[in-house]
Amino acid sequence: MAKRGGPKTVGVSHRYHVTPGVFANSLVSVVDNSGAKVARVISVIGNRSHGVHRKIHNAGVGDMIVVSVVEGRPEVRKQKLRAIVVRQRRPFRRHDGTWVAFDDNAVVIVSEEGQPKGTEIHGPIAMEAAQRWPQIASLAALVI
Repeated sequence: MAKRGGPKTVGVSHRYHVTPGVFANSLVSVVDNSGAKVARVISVIGNRSHGVHRKIHNAGVGDMIVVSVVEGRPEVRKQKLRAIVVRQRRPFRRHDGTWVAFDDNAVVIVSEEGQPKGTEIHGPIAMEAAQRWPQIASLAALVI
């Protein structure tokens, strides 16, 4: 059996397939109290499609992305930060056969190691993100 992840793996090294719903240049809402309100997706961390011509990088629930803060407090605006996708509007299928979709695309700002910068998360988060990032699950009020 092949090993999962490598020496530079952050968080849980593997995830089940989730239909991607957040793409490069998407506007997403930030649902923690780090000071950011709206962010623009720049790229996806760990995307292994280097060298693929005209590939649009995509992310699903539980993926780490790089964002640029568009709206929020002046000290966090125009900064490049890392974030975890906790909700996506596009429906995705779970292994038990249920389909899950949320009202918006939402992220939580984290550090490079995956530690959340805020102290609380507003609204529900997906179970896939909670399983992959337990630090985020401890701050969430509701896990769906």
